[in-house]
Amino acid sequence: MRPLLVLTLLAGVAAAGCTPLRSHQGYIVDADLVNAIQPGVDNRQSVLATLGTPSFAAQFNQGDWYYIARDSRNLAFNPPKPKDQLTLQISFDQAGNVTAVRKSGMDQVAAIKPDSKTTPTLGRKRGFFQDLFGNIGTVGAPGAGAGGPSGRGPTGPN
Repeated sequence: MRPLLVLTLLAGVAAAGCTPLRSHQGYIVDADLVNAIQPGVDNRQSVLATLGTPSFAAQFNQGDWYYIARDSRNLAFNPPKPKDQLTLQISFDQAGNVTAVRKSGMDQVAAIKPDSKTTPTLGRKRGFFQDLFGNIGTVGAPGAGAGGPSGRGPTGPN
């Protein structure tokens, strides 16, 4: 009887490890508060009092505030996958009055997959030994730049 109990407990713990985990990141959306923001009626102070501090403000156009909420799920050791996202963009004019309220969802989420373990770069592809021995003979060579015994630079007379 005792081994059966231990085996049952171990199976229960193993099964609990495979339970999908839910996580929420960002703004906690209250639909009534979001729908209360009206263009031409509200301003920065009223939006701040109603919705709170935005997730971030636009970097180049100081007239936009963004509130972002994301729900994701993951199973065991797999990376989390987004299940739902709300992006609320509130635009303001120069006087600080709301001009537009836009909502978007998962349609704006980009799936980014890295190409490989290395990032392709522009320029020549050089091997280890080319990097190691590539500068031999170029220091002090004509057209290689200032310095050296030519009288120009920190090692020669000024």
